[in-house]
Amino acid sequence: MKKDQTKNTEKNENYSLNDDRRVKMLSPGALVAKRFFRNRLAVTGLIILAFMFSFSYIGGIISPYEEDQKFYRVEAQLKDYAGAIRNTEFRYTTADASVFSSAAQAKAFLAISGGESSYVYRDVTYELEELSPELYIIRVGGEIVGIASKYIVSSSTSNEDFPFEFTLNSLEAYLDGSGFEAEGKIYEIDEDGVVTESGTEVAYISDYIVRAVAGDVFLTREFKTKLIETIESGSTEFVYTDEKGETYEYKLTFNNANSSWNIKRETDRTVYDNYAFPTKEHWLGLDGNGMDMLTRLMYGGRVSLRIGFIVVFIETFLGVIMGGISGYFGGWVDMLIMRIVDVFYCIPSLPIFVILGAAMSAANLDSEIRMLFLMLIIGFLGWPGVARLVRGQILSLREQEFMTATEATGISVSRRIFRHLVPNVIPQLIVTCTMGLGDTILTEATLSFLGIGVSFPYASWGNIISDVTNLETLTHYLHVWIPAGILLLLTVLAFNIVGDGLRDAFDPKMKR
Repeated sequence: MKKDQTKNTEKNENYSLNDDRRVKMLSPGALVAKRFFRNRLAVTGLIILAFMFSFSYIGGIISPYEEDQKFYRVEAQLKDYAGAIRNTEFRYTTADASVFSSAAQAKAFLAISGGESSYVYRDVTYELEELSPELYIIRVGGEIVGIASKYIVSSSTSNEDFPFEFTLNSLEAYLDGSGFEAEGKIYEIDEDGVVTESGTEVAYISDYIVRAVAGDVFLTREFKTKLIETIESGSTEFVYTDEKGETYEYKLTFNNANSSWNIKRETDRTVYDNYAFPTKEHWLGLDGNGMDMLTRLMYGGRVSLRIGFIVVFIETFLGVIMGGISGYFGGWVDMLIMRIVDVFYCIPSLPIFVILGAAMSAANLDSEIRMLFLMLIIGFLGWPGVARLVRGQILSLREQEFMTATEATGISVSRRIFRHLVPNVIPQLIVTCTMGLGDTILTEATLSFLGIGVSFPYASWGNIISDVTNLETLTHYLHVWIPAGILLLLTVLAFNIVGDGLRDAFDPKMKR
């Protein structure tokens, strides 16, 4: 009973104003942390940053896909396959090109058009023998030197041309409707112009010229026959099964300019599954290279955050050294370093980035080395701001009494600067660096967007957004660039919010 009364007495006891028990002592770090975590907006920014780090580093580990893994799809595409034209002009075959040259052939055309039986070219008389309105034989001194024919003799087995004797005899036999002999072999020819030897087809005659687009593709007579039937029926498409048993669909278009037909074949091709929309397998779809967007965003976050921290470290390292020396020694040392800072402020950074980016592209530098150079260049050009901040703080701190005490105790100059002065600048440095991280990430994103930053195959949020330079992507494939833009916006905003929160937390005048 007495114990309970004693506890109640102690609980109800009022401490005096100067009683130490009224004051809860907090260390400076704990006080800063308490002020920071009371700022709900700063805590929100910290949560966003924690999510971004988890998304970038942990997400990349658990993702089932690689950063540069490409996905494909099979699609039917119409490609130019062949061309066809109905021959209405004379085409020439020569036995001796030195006698019946192209100029002599042009003269032959004029003579045939004029109904002449001979013509003279370079003191040589060429005689024209008409076997039919579609076939003429050209002689010089009684010897056959060429043929002018509207019929085409094609091989049934290859794209090779026949010897002159075979072509001449086969065309004559086609008009006569009888067999012929060439190079010691006996050939038969039917009314459709099909030439056979011992029952085996070797050639055929037609007034259509059909050639494949690719030189190594051989078009069979069956294919040409099917094509000609389609043309003469007025149809624009047909289906044909080749000798390998593969069936393709062909589409015809007529070209009025040269009265020819263009034949396209529909074939299955394996292509990048670029700009595919979100699915169960790919939650954010695929980019222009057929890569998983969600995985690219994860790895891109790693690159952007890594560049941001390394660049800020370089800027802080150089800025603290130069600013600390300048602020402590003053005089000509301060003037020299500050003039160097002024020179760096006058350097146009963007043209330098463009020039160096173009030089690195021309040198075909590895993506990792290129990224390293990018971090070094941005960090080397960004330290003057930190140097001025450190210099200003040290100029005010070096006159205080604790610095007089360090001089009296004989502490070395380097120790005075980096052991006693610089630590007093750290609160301001933390705020500056935190807010500078957002600026650095934006700089990297801008350079990558312009194509002079992080290069393929590495992903960064900047080069992911660079796809919006294509108007079609900008308007139709929002899933390609909007997520990267949102992540970039949230990260930079979070760093700025955390920086503001730290600034308020370090300020002893804040009533938080």
